[in-house]
Amino acid sequence: MTMLPPPSKKKLGLVIDLDTCVGCHACAVACKEWNAGGMAAPLTDENPYGADPHGVWFNRVHSYTIDALEDQPEMTLHFPRSCLHCEQAPCVTVCPTGASYKRAEDGIVLIDEDKCIGCKLCSWACPYGAREYSQVEGVMKKCTLCVDRIYNEHIPEESRKPACVQACPTKARHFGDLADEESDIFKLVKDRGGVELMPELGYQPVNRYLPQRERRVGQQQKQIKEETLDAEKLPPMLRWLDRVLSR
Repeated sequence: MTMLPPPSKKKLGLVIDLDTCVGCHACAVACKEWNAGGMAAPLTDENPYGADPHGVWFNRVHSYTIDALEDQPEMTLHFPRSCLHCEQAPCVTVCPTGASYKRAEDGIVLIDEDKCIGCKLCSWACPYGAREYSQVEGVMKKCTLCVDRIYNEHIPEESRKPACVQACPTKARHFGDLADEESDIFKLVKDRGGVELMPELGYQPVNRYLPQRERRVGQQQKQIKEETLDAEKLPPMLRWLDRVLSR
């Protein structure tokens, strides 16, 4: 089995704002485009134009309907899902060949495909469903946090961020060092009450999700329904119009 390195001082990860994510899948498509030609290539699609298309996607977006409550209307929640680069990554410790590993310098979890035997133990160990098995290559694949992009000195500095972050049209995705208390991303998580997924498992995922803000449309609608129109207080012309439209 593979050992984890000591906790790194730098913890690179993503923060996803569930309040502003519109489920457009731009992040998933940009991720697919970049990584299909990057260090994790290829990201093979099988039967892409058939009745049952499937393939490798590092980032997937799920949409859910939240039932209406007394003071909150029915809402749609778009939930992007990818590797969370856990501090205590079970996908690493369960790997029998050392193919899955966690970088000591920045905490990114990666796969050495030359060592991967396709046993799928890591995918069974990951409770977040973040591992993707390539039927064509016979190896596991996953989000690399665009490690071949964020350190790439041949592209402009402002573009040295994961492809999903760069592509998001609503700025719902943020990237940075979540161990740096002075960083914008750390302050964002603190201000908005960012949460980790399933903390009770103890895997300490680095990525954080910002919860949806409360919607008060239900209260506004209630107030509107309680309002009544006193036609006698209207000007003569509007009283006439009210009678015509009420027929």
